[in-house]
Amino acid sequence: MGWPELLVVIIVAVFVFGPDRLPDLAKQAGRFLHNARKMMDNAKSDLTRELGDDFEELRNLNLRDLDPREVVRRNVIDAMESEPKAVPAGKRPLRSGELPPYDTDAT
Repeated sequence: MGWPELLVVIIVAVFVFGPDRLPDLAKQAGRFLHNARKMMDNAKSDLTRELGDDFEELRNLNLRDLDPREVVRRNVIDAMESEPKAVPAGKRPLRSGELPPYDTDAT
C-alpha cells in the first residue's frame, strides 16, 4: 500500500467511525501490533531454543527463493538471456529454405 491508498483508508475511517472514536481505535490497533510482535518474538526464541543450529539455517533461508515465479525467473528466463551455447559439431541450425535431413532407415 502506498501513501495515496493509506490516505483514502484514513479518510474512510474518519467518516465511518467518526473523529471521536478514531483515537481509541488507533490505540487498540497499536496494542494489537505490540502483542503480535511480542508473540512473534516469543515464538522465535522458542524455535531458537528447540531447534538450535537448525534454526540458523532456516533464518538464513531467503523466502523469496521459494516463490515459484522466482524459480522460473532464475532457471528459465535467466538461461534464455545468457549467452547462447555453442552448437555441437555437425548439428548446425537449418538455413532459410533448407530441408531437414531425411533418414530412409528410420522411417
